[in-house]
Amino acid sequence: MVVATLYALAIPFEISLDGVEFLFGVLAFLLTAILLDGVFLFVPGYSRPWLGLGRFTLEWGCVLLSLFLIGQVSGFSAYMYPPYYLTWAVVAPLVLIFIHILFRQFVLHPAQDHIKKVLIIGANKPGQLLAKNIQQQSFLKMEFLGFFEDREVSRLDGIKSEEIIGDLNDFSKYICENPVHQIYITLPMTAQPRVMELLDHLKDSTASIYFIPDLFVFDLINARFDNVAGLPVVAICESPFLGFNGLVKRITDVVLSLIILMLIWPVLLAVAVAVKLTSAGPIFFKQKRYGEDGQSVLVYKFRSMTVMEDGDQVVQAKKNDSRLTPIGGFIRKTSLDELPQFINVLQGKMSIVGPRPHANAHNEQYRKLIKGYMIRHKVKPGITGWAQVNGFRGETDTLEKMQGRIFYDLDYLRNWSVWLDLKIIWRTATGMFRDKNAF
Repeated sequence: MVVATLYALAIPFEISLDGVEFLFGVLAFLLTAILLDGVFLFVPGYSRPWLGLGRFTLEWGCVLLSLFLIGQVSGFSAYMYPPYYLTWAVVAPLVLIFIHILFRQFVLHPAQDHIKKVLIIGANKPGQLLAKNIQQQSFLKMEFLGFFEDREVSRLDGIKSEEIIGDLNDFSKYICENPVHQIYITLPMTAQPRVMELLDHLKDSTASIYFIPDLFVFDLINARFDNVAGLPVVAICESPFLGFNGLVKRITDVVLSLIILMLIWPVLLAVAVAVKLTSAGPIFFKQKRYGEDGQSVLVYKFRSMTVMEDGDQVVQAKKNDSRLTPIGGFIRKTSLDELPQFINVLQGKMSIVGPRPHANAHNEQYRKLIKGYMIRHKVKPGITGWAQVNGFRGETDTLEKMQGRIFYDLDYLRNWSVWLDLKIIWRTATGMFRDKNAF
């Protein structure tokens, strides 16, 4: 709709659709796909029509700002007709909002005769989560009737007594006497004989039957259902950057890295000269780190120390470290030493946001001490990360500090979005001079 609006406005403005408009349309399409992940249509309680509009407005502003910066840096803006593009910048989001309103009214508005009545067998954590989502998300067009559960209500956390219809011996009679369209079985996988018995009883019903495995017993990382060679499988631990998400992540990295490098090249030059003039040795420090899937990658940094440690024993930087060069403390404190890693990003070896890479020696040490440590290496390492903006930057001189860093790294993998990446970049940029943990 964003691109269609751009091309439709070319008619009243008498703009010929040539290479300039086509290129702008491609950029608008890509940036919209990357940045508009807070669409306010699919939110709990869609009857609140303006819920999420503020975030949508902010994200549209990010799209326009990105287009403006790309145009200024590349010189592309000199070929653009301002009234045409300014009109598009106002009309396109209004078109999106109008389409969303139409969709709500004619597609999502549930007619009473189309609402599915739902029963849940098992009031455990998956069953409670399913019931909560059904009750909050009206657009699902489902009505939660209640639970069937053998345990006493006093043993069930977060369950009201009126939500329990009866025990498992009562459900066959209930579905015969009441209209039920869908039945969800959320019993644990260890109760397989009981589940098979339930399925035998349900063969005399016209209700649709679903089994929800209790995956909460696992530490889930990007859990999803998939199909491999014709067989259904459940991904328990997988990278969030597969398929379209991986394309979005890569485009974001390349676009932002190019913009940042074009803006900071004078800073890169100044730091390189300062490093060379203040201490003997090379400008860049190159160290092997674990990359995606544990593969070894060479990470670039401005040299901030008088040593070039890259062996089996690597000592972390400490406060007032004697190995620091005259400007080493400053460029580490301000993260200027990390700037060459934008080149690693363009090479595809790193991302702007992701788990910070550790020296290989530290990886081998901590993978034996912290459960799930190596899961952080299912994605490319980042210049900055969720752990760093939450206070776990710098020296990890205790096991607890490293455990805290890994906790946030894995939390990032579970909850990744473009919006979270932009939030981390912003917090990194605004907090680089205030971080007391950077040595």
